Amino acid sequence: MFVHQLSVFIENKEGRLEQVLETLKEKNINIISLSLADSSDYGILRMIVSDPEGGKDALKENGFSAMLTPVVAVRLRHQVGQLQVLLSEICKAGINIEYTYALSTGTDDASIILKAADLEKAAGVLEKAGVEFISLEEL
Repeated sequence: MFVHQLSVFIENKEGRLEQVLETLKEKNINIISLSLADSSDYGILRMIVSDPEGGKDALKENGFSAMLTPVVAVRLRHQVGQLQVLLSEICKAGINIEYTYALSTGTDDASIILKAADLEKAAGVLEKAGVEFISLEEL
């Protein structure tokens, strides 16, 4: 039900993102989805990759601060309001949504990565609502 997201804390300066991507490329690790949030000095790069543990190890070996975080990957139908319906179920359960970002699954459906304050509870709510989870193997 959960997939591991690779999170990397990087300086917001020229070339740092490229160094992260080069490190993963050298280890033959595919980036399936990513999100980059920045401030003036630092950023957090969140990625779903083909080998989360290998990616974390490679980045740490190259001096990056990297960690794995459990998240859920869910499939959504391409219909108006589907994201709102999904997020509404979580909000009704009193669970804070920390962040979401798009996920490419190569299908005609939309997909997202979701991180909630209580991920176990959020996953249970989504499961009861009939949401389709996506595993790393499917990605």
